[in-house]
Amino acid sequence: MRVLVTGGAGYIGSHTVNALLEDGNDVVVLDNLYTGHRQAVNKKAKFYHGDVLDTSLVTNILMDEKIDAVIHFAAYLLVGESVQEPLKYYHNNVSGMISLLKAMKTAGVKNLVFSSSAATYGIPKDLPIKETAPTNPINPYGETKLMMEKIMRWTDKADGIKSIALRYFNVAGASLDASIGEDHAPETHLVPNILLAAKNGTGNFTIFGNDYNTPDGTNVRDYVHVVDLAQAHVLALHYVVKNQKSDVFNLGSANGFSNLEILQSAIKVTGEDIPYTMGPRRGGDPDSLVADSTKARTILNWHPQHDNIDDIISSAWKWVQTHPNGFSE
Repeated sequence: MRVLVTGGAGYIGSHTVNALLEDGNDVVVLDNLYTGHRQAVNKKAKFYHGDVLDTSLVTNILMDEKIDAVIHFAAYLLVGESVQEPLKYYHNNVSGMISLLKAMKTAGVKNLVFSSSAATYGIPKDLPIKETAPTNPINPYGETKLMMEKIMRWTDKADGIKSIALRYFNVAGASLDASIGEDHAPETHLVPNILLAAKNGTGNFTIFGNDYNTPDGTNVRDYVHVVDLAQAHVLALHYVVKNQKSDVFNLGSANGFSNLEILQSAIKVTGEDIPYTMGPRRGGDPDSLVADSTKARTILNWHPQHDNIDDIISSAWKWVQTHPNGFSE
């Protein structure tokens, strides 16, 4: 199968490119390198430097490369930034999806896997969260992801483009050989920030908010290893191509860890004391997000192999130690 991966130079995208190649697929990557890294893209994949908003470019790639299916990662992802700059997120995320679907319609490409988010649920009434739970996002990031899902559903009805939306929860870790990992600037995600604090010994690590409705007052999240997440995209791709049925799946471990529990795991894994300060809440953060991923495990036959939180953090720590300056080395 020939697969186009938009945003394939990003954190999750680059790991998925590796998983697709290991599965025997031919992979083409489109990325504008706004947040992605050219060095993260496997040399066996063909790379185009461009933007998914460029509909003509995407159409030409789909047709020239004889693409069979698309996995779409090219969206902005920072909750706090989306609250501060909602128009930036609506333009890139929603317009980007419209551009991609227009190109797919023109090129006759009928299979799509979409990187969605648990942020579509907002503040859940029940935990763990099932796919049937109400969707009521509390930040523009989650709202754009939900709008993208809705656009896909209507496009399926109109044009027969079948799609799988993968709503995943928190992602962490790095490739098991530490060749690629998480490298954002600025870095806003919990695990890499904790590990950078451990490496640098600055004592500048901050936990945002200790007054949430959780046992220790800090956010509770469900963490998935990026390698397991990448494998789920491959399984979803096979499913949509074989069954020609659109659907939505949660991806998570069904285990929730608070920010303070993640910190304690990092101290255990690194052997470093990691001082921290407690800061104010960030805008748009729900108290707890924990997935019920029974549907993905049953239908997609997805079985995470690295769902121990110490293992997840250990792989991320290996990446930080071997790439102290990320991809800039």
